[in-house]
Amino acid sequence: MKPIGVSVLTICGIDELPQHGTRAVTHVLSLIDPTWPELTSFGTYGEHRRTTLRFHDVINPGPGLTMPTQEHVGQILEFGAGLAAEAEQKSDRHLLVHCHMGISRSTAAMLSLMAQVNPEETEDQLFERLRAIRPQAWPNSLMIGFADDILGRDGRLVAALRRHYGFQVRAKPQYVDWMTQLGRVRELDMAE
Repeated sequence: MKPIGVSVLTICGIDELPQHGTRAVTHVLSLIDPTWPELTSFGTYGEHRRTTLRFHDVINPGPGLTMPTQEHVGQILEFGAGLAAEAEQKSDRHLLVHCHMGISRSTAAMLSLMAQVNPEETEDQLFERLRAIRPQAWPNSLMIGFADDILGRDGRLVAALRRHYGFQVRAKPQYVDWMTQLGRVRELDMAE
């Protein structure tokens, strides 16, 4: 089990970014809304590489919304391929993936990266590791579906996502109201 060619994996939300300024973060993947202003928190991070992708955390189209696309997930996996390629040169790296709250886009991205670099690991093991990194993880289902297709997991990532949603609903019943308010009922319906 390889940690994407890095020694530390972190997932967080925007409000948590300042806490990580002294943690020797070397790579950042930012997943933020298209109109969100440039973030200033990274000024305290020291030398690092940052990639920013801009789309909304939605699963249904709507006016003014930029849906996650297969191209976005492809860009996330390209980012991961670059990390893996660097692994032979230097493995003492810290990857931080963030979105607005550190719950949906960022956890979907991290799960996709872990699945990419660990093709032999079962999907349920990947979700278990994701919960260890970010216990409140509720990955965006569209992004996981695209990753499943791109990585050739034949629906197994989506099936494991269903089990993960079921685990989260049982562990955190408040997610039912929260996801309902966010218009994510389809994901609640997926929960096993």
